[in-house]
Amino acid sequence: MPVLNPITPQPHLSAFTGYGIELEYMIVDRRSLSARPLADRLLRDDAGTVVNEVAQGPVAWSNELAAHVIELKTNGPAPGLDSLDSLFARAIQEINGRLAAHDAMLLPTAMHPWFDPHADTVLWSHGQNEIYDAYDRIFGCRGHGWSNLQSTHINLPFANEAEFRRLHAAVRVVLPLIPALAASSPLEQGRLTGWCDRRLFHYRGNQGAIPEIAGLIVPEAVTGIAQYHEHILHPMYRAIAPRDPHGLLTDDWLNSRGAIARFERQTIEIRLVDVQECPAADLAVADALTRLVRRFYDAPEAHFDRQQALDHGNMSRVLFQLARHGGQGMIEDLDYLRLFGLVQPMTGQACWQHLLADGLMEGSPMAEIMERIVDRGSLAEAIVGRLTPTATDSAIRKVYGEMAECLQNNHLFRI
Repeated sequence: MPVLNPITPQPHLSAFTGYGIELEYMIVDRRSLSARPLADRLLRDDAGTVVNEVAQGPVAWSNELAAHVIELKTNGPAPGLDSLDSLFARAIQEINGRLAAHDAMLLPTAMHPWFDPHADTVLWSHGQNEIYDAYDRIFGCRGHGWSNLQSTHINLPFANEAEFRRLHAAVRVVLPLIPALAASSPLEQGRLTGWCDRRLFHYRGNQGAIPEIAGLIVPEAVTGIAQYHEHILHPMYRAIAPRDPHGLLTDDWLNSRGAIARFERQTIEIRLVDVQECPAADLAVADALTRLVRRFYDAPEAHFDRQQALDHGNMSRVLFQLARHGGQGMIEDLDYLRLFGLVQPMTGQACWQHLLADGLMEGSPMAEIMERIVDRGSLAEAIVGRLTPTATDSAIRKVYGEMAECLQNNHLFRI
């Protein structure tokens, strides 16, 4: 195992001066909506060679573990979030235009509703894919937690030790509230699962053979970068070493907590957000979350101490209560609620309504979209509201066909 230097590298961007957004989508047949492994038809250089990433101006396209998934991401840090939804929307329309020649298109939401991972998974096989091969050898990647989980990643920068310390603490506080706002994965293999965020159900267990990798999903409190290495990264590297003798996976991206430090680019990456029905919704969710993180980041030192005192096990229980029930899930941890100025148990939706009433989105051009999302409920709840418990394949296909239209036209899904 290589020795990692726990000292922050040369500073890059200060907190909240840049943003990195990544959106993942399933490639599907235009008629049946079944998955199709066509990412390599999109990821080619000027000579026609399959590559892992292509830059398309301010948005880059890249591969993922599965050949039926493609990731769109900001091509470097963006100075703000305001105009990104239109950039992503244009990229989606460009990709859909190219996929039309193959009778295919992109499908949103965090889990394909009837994908069978054991029968339908095709892993990416191009380029230097030793890392993917190692994951497959160690964990077996033909499962929902590997080949059927499309998410939004939000990267927030830090410039030094002090910024890392405050940013990590603030992100921890926000993580449990995410599913109440952003859950979009209520179905699995053609059935309603009873979970609004089934993706997080699988995310929690897909590397269970080495529990140090994901921990309790909500990361532990740390005092700084050195302690982060000591308490989070080093135990993980030691645990996987017997199965990874060449150290292929010994890097900070091995960490599967809900937010991870990416030291090579000096960001903290939030990984718990289900991808939504369109970029307008994705960017509104990202704006709300980053504004809430900043509110806790800017809080006085005494408030920071209260953030750090929160037990990550208790926070994880809040997270999975909301992952199961979405905005209707109850938050009963009063120590957690008091950080938001709340003094009694309430639903996740009510908590988000309180935050909006408290001016969270003041001045944001995405405020109206966020209000509509919070009033409607998470996308998962909207999907469930359109389906009966014994929904037929045709009913599910109709709802997800509408979802594909939402993605193409960049508008919200309505109940």
